[in-house]
Amino acid sequence: MKTLLVFSLVGAAPLAGFAQSAIVSLPEVTVYSPRVANQSPVGTFAMPVSALRYEPRVDLQARNLAEAQADVTIRGGIFENTGFRLGAVSLLDPQTGHYLAEMPVAPAMLGAPEILTGADQATGTINSTVGAVDYGWRPVRTAGAASIGAGQYGLQREEFYQGYASDQQLGGQRVAADVAWAHSQSDGSVPFGDSNFDRVNGRVQFAGKSSQTDLFAGYQAKFFGWPNLYTPFNFDETENLETLLLALNHRTDLGGGDFFEGGLYNRRNKDDYAFNRFAPVGAVHPFQHTTWETGGAIGGRATVGEFALNYHGEVMTDDLHSTSLTFGTFHQRTISKLALIPEKAWSLAAGDRVRVKAGLTYDDSNHGGSAVSPVVELAREQDSAPVRRIYVSYAESSQLPSYTALNSSPTSGLFRGNPNLGRETSRNLEAGASGLLAGWTGQAALFYRRDDALVDWTFQRGVTARTANAVDVDTTGFEAFARRSWTAIDLVLGYTALTKDADYRGAAVDASFYALNYARQRFTAAITARLGHGFELRMDNVARLQADNLLRIVGGNQAVTSSLGLAFRPAEWRGFELTAQADNLWNSSFQEVPSVPAARRQLSFGASYVW
Repeated sequence: MKTLLVFSLVGAAPLAGFAQSAIVSLPEVTVYSPRVANQSPVGTFAMPVSALRYEPRVDLQARNLAEAQADVTIRGGIFENTGFRLGAVSLLDPQTGHYLAEMPVAPAMLGAPEILTGADQATGTINSTVGAVDYGWRPVRTAGAASIGAGQYGLQREEFYQGYASDQQLGGQRVAADVAWAHSQSDGSVPFGDSNFDRVNGRVQFAGKSSQTDLFAGYQAKFFGWPNLYTPFNFDETENLETLLLALNHRTDLGGGDFFEGGLYNRRNKDDYAFNRFAPVGAVHPFQHTTWETGGAIGGRATVGEFALNYHGEVMTDDLHSTSLTFGTFHQRTISKLALIPEKAWSLAAGDRVRVKAGLTYDDSNHGGSAVSPVVELAREQDSAPVRRIYVSYAESSQLPSYTALNSSPTSGLFRGNPNLGRETSRNLEAGASGLLAGWTGQAALFYRRDDALVDWTFQRGVTARTANAVDVDTTGFEAFARRSWTAIDLVLGYTALTKDADYRGAAVDASFYALNYARQRFTAAITARLGHGFELRMDNVARLQADNLLRIVGGNQAVTSSLGLAFRPAEWRGFELTAQADNLWNSSFQEVPSVPAARRQLSFGASYVW
């Protein structure tokens, strides 16, 4: 079966998993994610974070739109200990993990995101501890798309993409390139929830039979407002972000599971945050920050005799200029990581294998000391059994706090920091399985994680600020998801259960904005129904039972949220698609981030053409 994208940037992209004959024959392009139904949002154009809104293994906590500002959490972690990897490199934001997802890249240039946890996360990313979202660069094909859309609250949006793969070769490599542009604006689903977004991308690619090199440049500008955006004090706040990314990535597949990948990047992120958008004209906003990051990484797997070596090396330097983050001891930092994980496999009867990985990672910095962490995994792989893989693993990882936690004033202001916060450490023990049973494919894992000195932002009664505090957290969890396709229906189900025990080391804490903001139980269901005559219905759903939090004053702890989309592709107009989509279908008031109002139900309509 082939994966196709009917490139609707106004609210609906199709799912993988049905035969090419089921729809009109269109240029083959990567789907954003095969684990969700409505992969493009209602209120703006699609961004890399859009495919995570209903991802079974990710709990996205949004302010305004998910594409405006969203905290990406995995397995009950918080926004700052989630990593993002683009090709070989980890993309970081040294100011705050709130901007980790600021990747100015059109999703049409990327493969579907993979969620890394356990040994994979500990080996392949830097400065993250719980999980990571991994994006790869997709091959460029000669294909294009354009779309327009409009909807409630003054929404309008436009998007364009064009890829071209030349028949000419340079040094044995095929030359290709693609460009993308997108714009949206809206008054917002609540008063003073307006937004105005722009993005422009360009990429040149050189591809051989087993290698691919990508040179990318992207720029994204986002202005958005929201009441209680970051503080629970009933102010109408705004954020103005500008992100520039330059990246170079090369990957060579060496066969037998071996590969080499290396990359370089430079990222600049400018943040102008206004606590009160109605401050007098010309007044200087007190929260203005610019960060620069330059990084490089190499990684891969190499077989030598009977052994294989999994390796990853990465280094990153950063620089912060800020009007308010001036109370710490430094504003420049270099962090580095080296992972060496030897691997050995033994063959059993019927083609089965036992595979063992055991090694170490080394994290270092010129500010914050170093750490040596073990990574061990034992797996049994069975090609002919319903359960294809069974494993148990233990992995440690560590990271350093952001500048917002380190350099905010510890005694005044809206955000109270602590310059003495140190290296955070996470220890993860898990067992899991994946396979194919009765037409269903899926995986499940049971895990226990200990996070020491995790930096959380907390609330204390009588203090009009949030405070950075170190907390030790024990998390026990279970997660599973499964997928099955029939002739007319695709179904993806997910379930996560979590329990936590937290120790704030004697600090005065009445509530937690992040570490204790988690779903005790969370169920997801993505449904795609091909209705015939060119119609397709797509629905994403999340039902949750959230942990109690005194900061969540509206919406309660139980919620069901859904996104519904209807697409029509007339057979006589090849490449043309009409869409209608509703987000927050039941108009839930559940606060994904405590004290931050939920976005209201929103409808949009669009038209797109693919060539």
